[in-house]
Amino acid sequence: MMLPYFENLIQGIEERLATDKSGIVARKRLTLETARLGKRLYSGEERITWSGLVAPYDLLAAMGIVPCFVEFIGGMLASMGSIDPMLEQADQMGYATDCCTYHRAVTGAVHQGLLPEPDFLIATSAVCSGGMAVIEGLARHFDKDLFVIHVPHEKNERAVAYLADQFRALTDFVTEHTGEALDPDRLRMAVDNTNRARAAMIETYRWARQVPSPARSRDLINFGIVMALFLGTEGGAEVAEAYRDEFARKAGENIAGVPGEQLRLLWLQNRIQFKNPLVEMLEQEYQTAVVAEELNDIAWDPIDPEDPYPGFARRALSFSLVGSTAHRAQSIQRLAKDYQVDGAINPCHWGCRQGTGARGLMGEALRGAGVPTLNLEVDCVDPRNFAEGQLRTRLQAFVEMLLDHKAAAGGP
Repeated sequence: MMLPYFENLIQGIEERLATDKSGIVARKRLTLETARLGKRLYSGEERITWSGLVAPYDLLAAMGIVPCFVEFIGGMLASMGSIDPMLEQADQMGYATDCCTYHRAVTGAVHQGLLPEPDFLIATSAVCSGGMAVIEGLARHFDKDLFVIHVPHEKNERAVAYLADQFRALTDFVTEHTGEALDPDRLRMAVDNTNRARAAMIETYRWARQVPSPARSRDLINFGIVMALFLGTEGGAEVAEAYRDEFARKAGENIAGVPGEQLRLLWLQNRIQFKNPLVEMLEQEYQTAVVAEELNDIAWDPIDPEDPYPGFARRALSFSLVGSTAHRAQSIQRLAKDYQVDGAINPCHWGCRQGTGARGLMGEALRGAGVPTLNLEVDCVDPRNFAEGQLRTRLQAFVEMLLDHKAAAGGP
């Protein structure tokens, strides 16, 4: 099911890109690279690993491994409209429905034979314990070796050294399982590609902050989190540069992603992964643009190609969902200020500690920055629990409140 899906997706996007004369192709390029990753995972021709979210993907790419975090499959199944059987499988196995649906979907998929067998697995203690538990379960199911990375909560040089040493040990672990030592030249090339992508993404986000923003809401959905999978690759650098160039051109020509932009929103953590009309409603009925996402952020410095392990560690520790809620609060306050947002939406994904468990703390942090927040109780992966009418009503009320506040303050 999955391999033909990705092959057909690649063919369709390549055909559209060959004839597209609009110059608005960055999102298509990202989708194409994602489809190519999916094909590599399911081809049965390459070494693959299932991993946690903050694994060093560029290191793995340099070692000839195709890596993927398990939540990717949950999101992909939801976007394909194919997630229901996997969730029903997990339900029948006794998994509680208040567990994270990303992880329940992956569990159901593996027991239906829809997850390719990895060569080994890499779990990370961040960003959530649920993800680590799923990878541990996959290791037992496939009877494969598991490497566990403990990501410190502290953000200091001691934590950097501790995490860097684990990444060095991971290099030895991969070598042991592939029989191939890390090639220093390939590692330097991978780090150079990472730094290229980083620079282009920073420029992309800088252009997105312009008023009005050149970004359509759908342009940047899942952008930062999916781009992490392509770090270290030439394709990833090219996608990031396509975004940079497209946004720069649109900004230079004063082309707004949402014509007549009236309001700007920050979206926290998860996007809703299945097809839904909410963002289209915001854009078309209220000229409201989602210009920033919490996970679309670069808070790490360029990585030294000659000694990349400390840089890999600092990058992992910079992620907003790693560490204390105070660190996360500072991150979203900075984004709210940089993007000049009028409000924020927090989709309180069922079973998620960052989404639901931290909503009060994040709302308080944003109030301190003068940004109202709407908490949406929603399952970002399971369309069976999507109460469209209720969510639409709450969004409409929130946007109208923001418009009233802006008018009262003398805004445009």
